[in-house]
Amino acid sequence: MSLMEHLSELRARLLKCTLAVFVLGFASLIFAKPIFGVLMQPVLAALPEGNRALIYTSGIEEINVLMKVGVYCGIFLTTPVILWQIWGFVSPGLFPEERKYAAPFVVFGSIAFIVGASFCYFVVLPSMFKFLLNEEETLALEQRLDTARLQADDALRFLRVGDAERAGAVAKETSAQLRADGEGQLQEPDRAPSEAVELKSRLDGLGKLVDAAAEGFGPSARGVLKQAVEKRVEAVKAYGKQDYARASLAMDEAASLLAGVAPTRTEELAGLWKLEKELSAGEARHEAARWTRPMLTMHEQLSLVLLLILAFGIIFELPLVMALLGIVGVVQSRWLFKYQRHAFVFCLIAAAIITPTGDVVNLSLMAGPMLMCYELGVLLVWLVEKRRARNATETGITPVT
Repeated sequence: MSLMEHLSELRARLLKCTLAVFVLGFASLIFAKPIFGVLMQPVLAALPEGNRALIYTSGIEEINVLMKVGVYCGIFLTTPVILWQIWGFVSPGLFPEERKYAAPFVVFGSIAFIVGASFCYFVVLPSMFKFLLNEEETLALEQRLDTARLQADDALRFLRVGDAERAGAVAKETSAQLRADGEGQLQEPDRAPSEAVELKSRLDGLGKLVDAAAEGFGPSARGVLKQAVEKRVEAVKAYGKQDYARASLAMDEAASLLAGVAPTRTEELAGLWKLEKELSAGEARHEAARWTRPMLTMHEQLSLVLLLILAFGIIFELPLVMALLGIVGVVQSRWLFKYQRHAFVFCLIAAAIITPTGDVVNLSLMAGPMLMCYELGVLLVWLVEKRRARNATETGITPVT
């Protein structure tokens, strides 16, 4: 075949691949939104509770995103067709015994692409987005506060059923654990904790404590509880006027009145109020530490996820591509061995460019498979050469090196 005939055949095969992408991509548009939800699951799982949503900044962005999902799904589903067309283009230059690798090339190439994409989706993306969207110290504080809040709620439940002793024990244990966990483990937040946030949380805690005491001690404590509620109302009014000092004092007075509901349980009620104050301070500190909030757009996150999935799919195709180049005689194993160190450096640089994070874990998750695929490709090329040399020996033909 002449050069023009080769180019004409290449054009025909590219048209077939393009047509397959359009057909399968159009079919994928029917399920574009569910597919988009699956693709964004690693992103949403890394976002804080109550903020797991993506935004769009223009009226047509959502439509563009869904169309992009359809196109990339078409490319993904067309992988066997693309591989078959590649093999069909190079097969005329192969020996008859080498052309029998067509089916294995297409099958294993498709499997390798799926494995690479799956590795990216299930292993790389969750750790990457967790690193990007969460600070370890802030996340640790949030987990401790959530645990302590659940234990505080249990303490109030014990108070509701009349077991003030058990309620005080749980509150004391939780308070001690909360202080022990926070000592020397967290840096000071970049911003000062908001006094308004702390007092708002403390007001909520006081309300819960009053409600629990009303249920636990019954009508006999109604007069004292009424005075405590009046003090809380006073604290709310002072909070509304931003008189935080007066609001804090009124809440402490309300808590002192609660301690008089049951003189024999003063220590337990004081411990419950102390725990509520510590939780409020911790929540204010957590709020100050998280003064930045992720607001992610649909288009940007989809582009990032699809780029990484396709990159890993192509990376896992590397051994088969190298084997194909070895079959047609473009590369040799001794040449690949000679420039092995250069390939390692190239893989590390490529991984650093593709990976949007700067941590060692995610860089290793990208560079590791690249290096393994390169080594596997070198091994496949060596096996191809060994088989070719054996066949040449059997037929009496000296192989070209």
